[in-house]
Amino acid sequence: MENIQTILPEKGKTEGANNAAQWLTVALLVYLLICAVGIISGGFKLFAGDHAKELFAFASNPFAGLVVGIVATALIQSSSTVTSIIVGLVAGGLPVELAVPMVMGANVGTSITNTIVSLGHVRAKEEFKRAFSAATVHDFFNLLSVLIFLPLEIAFGLLEKTGAWLAGLFYGTGDTSIKGFNFVKAATAPVVDSFKSVAHSFGDQVGGLSLIIVGIGLIFFAITLVGKLLKKLMVGKARNIMHTAIGRGPMSGIASGTLVTIFVQSSSTTTSLMIPLAGSGAFKLKDIYPFTLGANVGTCVTAVLAATAVTGNAQAALQIAFIHLVFNILAVLVIYGIPALRYLPIKASEALGNIAAENKFAALGYILGVFFVLPALCLGISSQI
Repeated sequence: MENIQTILPEKGKTEGANNAAQWLTVALLVYLLICAVGIISGGFKLFAGDHAKELFAFASNPFAGLVVGIVATALIQSSSTVTSIIVGLVAGGLPVELAVPMVMGANVGTSITNTIVSLGHVRAKEEFKRAFSAATVHDFFNLLSVLIFLPLEIAFGLLEKTGAWLAGLFYGTGDTSIKGFNFVKAATAPVVDSFKSVAHSFGDQVGGLSLIIVGIGLIFFAITLVGKLLKKLMVGKARNIMHTAIGRGPMSGIASGTLVTIFVQSSSTTTSLMIPLAGSGAFKLKDIYPFTLGANVGTCVTAVLAATAVTGNAQAALQIAFIHLVFNILAVLVIYGIPALRYLPIKASEALGNIAAENKFAALGYILGVFFVLPALCLGISSQI
């Protein structure tokens, strides 16, 4: 008995030390992520000079920009990674108006992950129907968001102006601006400046391109490892939050979806956690739906955090990060706030779930159609404009 009592405290101390080490590693990886975005912005500025817009002439049409966001995120399966890269490019000179459709596309592309996860239930008809409906409700909400806000953005520049106003609050004049107290940028400057000084020795083109590649690689590395560590540290707690909050009303669902996604730094992880719960029948689609909306909002934190430390056109970088955040918040307010729109994603996903349960190839056709055929059509439309 005495030995057991001695071992248990020791075990607790070891677990505590392991957790502390993992949290420290998470902090270092987040620091690396922020540095990586700064490295990309420096590299893009070095490589492009004053010709950034010409490099992205293919995306000067909103539909082409949307395709870039959808396809890149569907392939990478991380909207946090894609939006962080976009923030770095904007800081390096990519015009904000070209980047707005890209972040919209990133929202659509990220929902492929939980849709693929739902295919794991394909052998049980009723279970698959519930799981596929729960997965695609996120898709339909994001597609409806784009259908509403992309035309408004093209016509009025709604998101671009709102993002500029918010960024202006932080980049005002005098000591009250973010320039006066941006400790994040100061903390990352030694690392970013070291990479830039090395790159300059290779010349503008080679050095700039090298910085972009290194920065993107570091973002992949940091976000992948952060995701794995946070899953170990937080997924159990995240699941408990879900069980506590889902079904207690839409506001609770949205808030908990936001909170869990901030914890695990991945909306794909958050929404994928729900699929087995939906497939088993533990939660109804109308209860899970608000949780997915919160996941959209929570995933914006990474880009906003990264934007505070970039070099180059830092105000524009913060602007595009805020645009992503405002887009997702407005989408929730408009679509969920208007009764006529609120349940359209649920009805569409339920109908698709019924079809997919009867014909499994319909599910495959949907995935290929939304994430690959639809982008191809958008490119076709953009070439005619």
